[in-house]
Amino acid sequence: MLGVSAAAELYEVRRLLQQSIAIDPNYARAYARLSWTHLQAWLISLDGDYLNPLALDWAYQLACKAVQLDPNLPQAHAHLGHVLSRKREHEAALAEFDRAMALNPNFTDWRFGEVLVWAGDPARAIEAVERHMRLDPFYAPLAPGYLGLAHYMRKQYSQALPLLRECVSRTPNLRVAHCWLGATYAQLGSIEKARAEAAEVVRIDPKWTIEGAGSQLSSFKRPEDTEHYFDGLRKAGLPER
Repeated sequence: MLGVSAAAELYEVRRLLQQSIAIDPNYARAYARLSWTHLQAWLISLDGDYLNPLALDWAYQLACKAVQLDPNLPQAHAHLGHVLSRKREHEAALAEFDRAMALNPNFTDWRFGEVLVWAGDPARAIEAVERHMRLDPFYAPLAPGYLGLAHYMRKQYSQALPLLRECVSRTPNLRVAHCWLGATYAQLGSIEKARAEAAEVVRIDPKWTIEGAGSQLSSFKRPEDTEHYFDGLRKAGLPER
């Protein structure tokens, strides 16, 4: 698990959002953000919600509530799309992001790239994330991360490398960033560097395995994409089980 402080910060965010909803039960943005806290708890090894289906279901219900309260809020649709992608409902996830864009053509969210990668469309993911990074100079570290993963899925490993290095440098304790970078190094034949990234994954999460958390957290629609990604992880030396 990550440090106690990370969990405490998430709980504090959740408490404040619940307080906002108590004051205004129709505040759609608060429901969307509260959904995000439950999705993060499902994704990150913080407590018993890690990879717990109930946490993912709760994130979905709250995201649906946000859309119900304000169907014209692009952020609500984007967040629902993000959750749906993690539930492996790829077409529905894409439809939510398309709806967000239709509501506001200037809307941008790096998570659109993530959803497109999982859905098996890395070319469109590259376009989406590059657009986001042009429009938002303060883009999140995961923006270059998913841009790099999109290039990885297209076997453009040299193009993926600097993007994934940036992601890792900005989030040194983000397990998945080290997975992506390790797989990319391995595909390029830089096995020593790949092994170093694999060691970082195990440092962050000693129980992490390809068949365990790796399989549950990878939301690829296409089996060939899953195998391509896992091939890089195996070459990097990450434990199978």
